[in-house]
Amino acid sequence: MSDNELGAFLRSRRDDITPAQVGMPAGPRRRAPGLRRAELAILAGLSVDYLTRLEQGRDRHPSAQVLGALAEALQLSAAERVLLRNLAKTTSGDFYCPSIESPPASEVRPTVRALLNRLEPAPAVLVNRIGDVLAWTTGYELLAEPLGVLGGEAPNLVRYHFTDPRARATYPDWHIVADALVANLKLDSGPDDQHLAALADELTVLAGPPFASRWTAPAATAVRTGIDRVVHPDAGELRLAYETLDLSDGEHQRILVYLPADEPTSGALDRLTGLRPGSLHAVAG
Repeated sequence: MSDNELGAFLRSRRDDITPAQVGMPAGPRRRAPGLRRAELAILAGLSVDYLTRLEQGRDRHPSAQVLGALAEALQLSAAERVLLRNLAKTTSGDFYCPSIESPPASEVRPTVRALLNRLEPAPAVLVNRIGDVLAWTTGYELLAEPLGVLGGEAPNLVRYHFTDPRARATYPDWHIVADALVANLKLDSGPDDQHLAALADELTVLAGPPFASRWTAPAATAVRTGIDRVVHPDAGELRLAYETLDLSDGEHQRILVYLPADEPTSGALDRLTGLRPGSLHAVAG
């Protein structure tokens, strides 16, 4: 990751918003559709020099008022505003998280195991901050093992997605899932996390541009819910709605829970797991 994620984020959002969206004339001889730096400065009530220093990383301590003005000018969503605040804290050095200096969590608390048992027969998996798979339900094992997700001594969701050729056949929307995995990977760790850096170096070599281009791109908002399309060798194409349960344990563990997003998927999961037929009802996607 860049040591100036805040500047990269501001530049990317400035490039993504057009003058028309903020009620400004496009003007002649515009080389790019996004806002010019001077235009954003006017909208946010800042000097061009100060905005330049922010984008270039020469000023790393913007006030809450400045961040609020930029968020309004760039028409950021609620999730993007949270990301802007977190990036500002990280860039300034104020965002201190001791657990990031520790190895990624590998222990599973008994209460978390009990929670996973309660989630049966739903496919659910516990992962740490770099995507290592720590525990799972039987429903998840029956879903994921034929796909190769649980292969090897230390399965990792990110490594599987970018390095296992079966992943591209498994996920018709491979690129969307890849974007989400990298966004979550960045936001669950800090810029000085050596364990994350080691995984990123590994995947940059093993996966090449599909990972490296996403890793070096400006930070994006985390993806904690949605629908994944999965092509299963035994169950066919599934539409799985997922939710993320973040555990407030200081170790950055989270549980991903999958539910059928339509009736055909509900029936397919019943046949696949054979655990409690009819218990996994389709939910609105």
